[in-house]
Amino acid sequence: MLSSTEEVARFVGGWRPRGVCPEAGAFARSVVGATDPASALRARSLLWAASRLCAFALECGLDPSPAVVLSVPVIERFIVVGSENRSGAARRTLRSNVVFLRRRVLEAEPCLVPLGRERSQQPYSAAELAAYLALADAQPTQARRSKASALIALGAGAGLLGVDLRLVTGHDVVRRSGGVVVCVRGPRARVVPVRAELAERAIGAGRFAGRSFIVGGAEPNRRNVTSGLIASLARGPDLARLSLARLRATWVARCAADIGLATFLAAAGVHCSQRLGDVVALLEPGDEAEAVALLGGIH
Repeated sequence: MLSSTEEVARFVGGWRPRGVCPEAGAFARSVVGATDPASALRARSLLWAASRLCAFALECGLDPSPAVVLSVPVIERFIVVGSENRSGAARRTLRSNVVFLRRRVLEAEPCLVPLGRERSQQPYSAAELAAYLALADAQPTQARRSKASALIALGAGAGLLGVDLRLVTGHDVVRRSGGVVVCVRGPRARVVPVRAELAERAIGAGRFAGRSFIVGGAEPNRRNVTSGLIASLARGPDLARLSLARLRATWVARCAADIGLATFLAAAGVHCSQRLGDVVALLEPGDEAEAVALLGGIH
């Protein structure tokens, strides 16, 4: 049986990129193999970033050597010019990965131009959330009430965004492992506990939807999954348009409070969680029952 290190090395050696030339793929395998990634998932992220960086350097007519490709000017031009069509978060992640490679391969610290950073949305207060739930209950039909309840319950109760809600059917919301969970399908497939205060709403909406998509629609590849539903809920001068980002921020804030995240960060003297990702990558997540107990808001 191969060790985890050998498995990662085999993964790196067999990786072949799509959308870039073989030379860029060879460069990526070479530099990522030299960093000894902790997991295949981490290796995949580094390989993707390194291959795109090298492909950009080749397009600029540069020599595909680590000293050139991983130089600060090339990295910065790649981020500013070669990645200008990507979101701010994607560009920051991309640069973090290539900077990591530079530090490991060249043992050099970069001097980088700061990138803008989106701030987290403001969580809804208990009163605001109650107002939106009351609005959902006041919808004229059972179908509209059910979809609105599902949107709020799975947003503020499980942190799901539009891309997560796209394929969720009523049968994907179930009682299990001591609580209620929602099974998310698609590229970010996972099982998420629904917080206890919104669990019954989620179950009720799931029961009504059955095999159908829980927030409406009939086609799996439909766009703007929640836009029409949210627009229909924008009623009353005292309630702004419902925000999925704020619903997710509400879930994050409540879970963070339950697990004592602020206390941990204060004790550790940490003001930014960027480096926590490297630590968490080395840890195994708990099973479904542990997740329900920890994140389900069951007291």
